Amino acid sequence: MSVKNVIKDSVYEAIGGGGGLSNGTIILILSAACLVSVYIFMVYKLSVKSAFYSKDMNMTIAGMPVIVAAIMIAMQSNLLVSLGMVGALSIVRFRNAVKNPLDLLYLFWAVSAGIIFGVGLYILGFVLCIVMTVLLFVLRMIPNAKAPELLVLRSIDKNTDYDKIYQIISGNCKYYKEKARCVKNGETELIVEISTKNKESLLRELNDMEQFLQINCISHDGECRA
Repeated sequence: MSVKNVIKDSVYEAIGGGGGLSNGTIILILSAACLVSVYIFMVYKLSVKSAFYSKDMNMTIAGMPVIVAAIMIAMQSNLLVSLGMVGALSIVRFRNAVKNPLDLLYLFWAVSAGIIFGVGLYILGFVLCIVMTVLLFVLRMIPNAKAPELLVLRSIDKNTDYDKIYQIISGNCKYYKEKARCVKNGETELIVEISTKNKESLLRELNDMEQFLQINCISHDGECRA
């Protein structure tokens, strides 16, 4: 057989005449992808806060490794399928609001697992899952910095002694910053962002002034930066 015939046979096999992967290999890849899908499903369910948990989102993430692995199997079979897949996927656009930024991490994890198992790198795929699980749970154990609180004070405008108020606030808070001051219908509403470990003392001293209609200290569990 001449070199020309060898090259022609190789090109023919690459374009579409090859047999691709064996049935046993395909079943092994899809089985491993299914196993990882169930694993990611359970990790997502256990790690995501209940306020953000969506079973539909979890099922979508869990199904991706199998779908991506199947695509990788098809792309390895011949060149024509590969080009067709690339062309089809390049024109697809998905638009869906992501409530929790952590969902993006799980999406990339699922897609990456599908690609890795699709090319037969089983050890790498399982190591990826173990490392991601440990990393997620270790990072979740690190406490957030305490978020500042909002002190909301309502009083009669003519009775408001701002100097006395800020003297008490500065004496009990390591950080404070006025966020808003509103005067309407003879009443004043003062909103101050504070960070303190002496909340009880602060509220007690403000209450002893006997000039406030209402004193509120509002905390939240939102994101904050140290």
